[in-house]
Amino acid sequence: EVQLVESGGGFVQAGGSLTLSCVASEFTFDDYAIGWFRQAPGKEIEAVSGISSNDGSTYYADAVKGRFTISSDNAENTVYLQMNSLKPDDTAVYYCAAVEGIYHRIVGLNYYGMKYRGKGTLVTVSS
Repeated sequence: EVQLVESGGGFVQAGGSLTLSCVASEFTFDDYAIGWFRQAPGKEIEAVSGISSNDGSTYYADAVKGRFTISSDNAENTVYLQMNSLKPDDTAVYYCAAVEGIYHRIVGLNYYGMKYRGKGTLVTVSS
């Protein structure tokens, strides 16, 4: 059974940094897209960043461009989200999610279209 487990969340002051990790167990697909989503209190879940296994293309939401970086370590079956210059608006539960398939030039992600989803890790940014 495929499982995605996030870690790395925590409490940080505005301007600080955190790195989230998503370990994908039993994930043996060669073709997939994997990404990070977040849900702030009282808000809809939104896509933050994603990466394609096929061409390495990445997607970033406008709100995080230039501050967040997604990367993957295929040998460790792990995807990372490096978050710098954090703002209080970044406070949310961050979820990792993945879907099988061939994806090129990712321009967006839909959480409800991702077959595999983690349980999330909380990021709190204080002002």
